[in-house]
Amino acid sequence: MRIVPLDEASKQNILADLLKRDPNQYSAYADTVQEIVDTVKKDRDKAVFQYTKQFDKADIDAANIRVTEQEIEEARKEVNPELLAVMKKSMKNIREFHEKQRQYSWFDSKPNGTILGQKVTALERAGVYVPGGKAAYPSSVLMNIIPAEVAGVNRIVMVTPPGRDGKVNPVTLTAAYLAGVTEVYKVGGAQAIAALAFGTESIPRVDKIVGPGNIFVALAKKAVYGHVSIDSIAGPSEILVLADESANPRFVAADLLSQAEHDELASAILVTASRELAEKVSLEAEAFANELSRSEIIKKSLDHYGYILVADSMEEAIAAVNEIAPEHLEIVTKNPFEDMTKIRHAGAIFIGEYSSEPLGDYFAGPNHVLPTNGTARFFSPLSVDDFIKKSSIVFYSKEALKEVHKDIEAFANAEYLTAHANSVKVRFEKEES
Repeated sequence: MRIVPLDEASKQNILADLLKRDPNQYSAYADTVQEIVDTVKKDRDKAVFQYTKQFDKADIDAANIRVTEQEIEEARKEVNPELLAVMKKSMKNIREFHEKQRQYSWFDSKPNGTILGQKVTALERAGVYVPGGKAAYPSSVLMNIIPAEVAGVNRIVMVTPPGRDGKVNPVTLTAAYLAGVTEVYKVGGAQAIAALAFGTESIPRVDKIVGPGNIFVALAKKAVYGHVSIDSIAGPSEILVLADESANPRFVAADLLSQAEHDELASAILVTASRELAEKVSLEAEAFANELSRSEIIKKSLDHYGYILVADSMEEAIAAVNEIAPEHLEIVTKNPFEDMTKIRHAGAIFIGEYSSEPLGDYFAGPNHVLPTNGTARFFSPLSVDDFIKKSSIVFYSKEALKEVHKDIEAFANAEYLTAHANSVKVRFEKEES
């Protein structure tokens, strides 16, 4: 891995480099995606079936687009029992964590005859996108469905591209069933996002779409936003390790490569004030990259977006972390909890040398759907909050309104909104005439 002195110029260059990976930069695909979205909106099922044949080489129609209970049972039998047991343990941790995020309605009643409050309601229908192809990501299935289920969403609709045989990956299907999915449809890509956003004869329209996907999925989510809510426009995975001379360089290197193996656009950065640690981590990373199974992807990722930044001080290093606002942040220092309090921007924070990032991907419980490309400055991880909405409650008795009605009228008249003022005034016109 390249070692770079941390200064203002190198920091700005790296930030600019990282932003090149943002899905919003891939405007060349936007017209293609918009055409798919518009066609599905217009032709509905017909377009979905045609695009599925074109892109996934699968013959899908109204009779087989929805996964049946028999298909789910067959899928469960194909899953390795040991993996099934691990998924159930992971699911328990994820559910317990997200249950602590539940919000409840509240009401505040006062003696003057007013009641103010907030009514919390779960979304009626949520759509979950799950990538297909050769790879299966049951962890993402659990992370996207369980918060919706905990929130109380009535209908959780999953879409995922089928194989050429028209079947869904059995591990993906089993994870969805365990997590509490309501129904699963065999469709992927931008056409699946459009179907969820606008509805077709076979696929119901939903209120919100969540879940990861390729650039076409990301741009489709952006295209339908406003017609439906979305979680975020997710970019490639990233990890930043903040470490001092006390860190184990072998551990640090292993953790950096855990994200570099995702794809060639993944980012892996170490920020430290120790030149000695930087050099040791670089050597360890090179050794790991030569022996791990996804070696080619790891090397390209590190060549493009891998950095070891050497700061003059830990204060400077922490300032750089906050400016980068990483998706995953590991703090491996002598006083990690103290350093954690200085972090303002990060999707998930892993504290200490035995809290490696894959804990969050698979098992610990916090959600692994996290803000990327610096959006941790203003976005949060996927949570139960994403699947609820809030309504404000206002009640005033006649006596309570009478006390303040002239104040309201004065405010409305100051904005030249006389109908607003009249709406309040009319209630007391007989008493005051």
